[in-house]
Amino acid sequence: MSPRRRPGRRIVKALLPIALLLALACAGLGGWAVYTAMHPQPRPHLVTPDKFELLSHRGLKVTEETWRNRDGTDARGWLLRGDEGAPAVILLHRYGADRSYLLNLGVKLNEATNFTILWPDLRGHGERPPVARTSLGAHEADDVLAAQEYLRALKTGQGRPLVAERTGLYGVELGAYAALVAASREPHARALVLDSVPADPDELLRATIQSNTGFNNSLIQFLARIAARLYLLGDYRNIETCTAAATTADRHVLLLAGNDAEHFRASTSALARCFPSQSQVELQDNLPLTGFMLASAPGEQGEAYDRRVIDFFDRTLR
Repeated sequence: MSPRRRPGRRIVKALLPIALLLALACAGLGGWAVYTAMHPQPRPHLVTPDKFELLSHRGLKVTEETWRNRDGTDARGWLLRGDEGAPAVILLHRYGADRSYLLNLGVKLNEATNFTILWPDLRGHGERPPVARTSLGAHEADDVLAAQEYLRALKTGQGRPLVAERTGLYGVELGAYAALVAASREPHARALVLDSVPADPDELLRATIQSNTGFNNSLIQFLARIAARLYLLGDYRNIETCTAAATTADRHVLLLAGNDAEHFRASTSALARCFPSQSQVELQDNLPLTGFMLASAPGEQGEAYDRRVIDFFDRTLR
């Protein structure tokens, strides 16, 4: 070997351990970022139905319910029964929240329409969740279908079906993604309110990692996508919302987006063009308030948002 090549070889040998350490550090960082994303920080409910009743004097009859998901895992949620034969609406919260964030909206919807309302906790969310981790929409969409089956099995005191076959789905971000993918497989989901919809789970993963860790590095995000697929053992399904919308025909759809969830504004606006012509799509993408910040909204803005959602379900599901 030429003596001239020996210094270069020594440099490579010296740098190789450093490169390996950097690679391991990046892989470890990506794995940690994915683990934190798949296990949202548990937090207590903002308000429970019992406390809500004390504050509002509305005489609520919200019950704690459980049912089985399609993969055999347990699901749970609050149920507020409506009139016999009336439609039902399922309210699906965003990533990092839980069912209590939508309690007020659901109670108002029930009072205005007498629809049955179901508030599930998505996987990995809420206090002591029965399924410890989220799948960023893959299993959550199947869980929405299981929730619809649970609603259709409800009976009145006389043994008659409680709810009509047609249902409504409301979702914010992760909840909106799960609602749309579920609706693409379930023709009885007739009315959809989708707020701040990510283009796909990859976009949701990027936003989640950036929010949880502060990292918005392209290398970390790339490693995180790989780690997510490995961590979920093939259950990471990166279905684009536009693809799901294209197979969701003959529905009433309200798309909402605004300033407080700016990173999902473009994807929500673009989604309006993906539905078949048989669907009736309304887009409102310049809202001062979306479902992202609904739980902490000022009274007047929160009321305006709630009224928009309630009016939509009232006129499309009746």
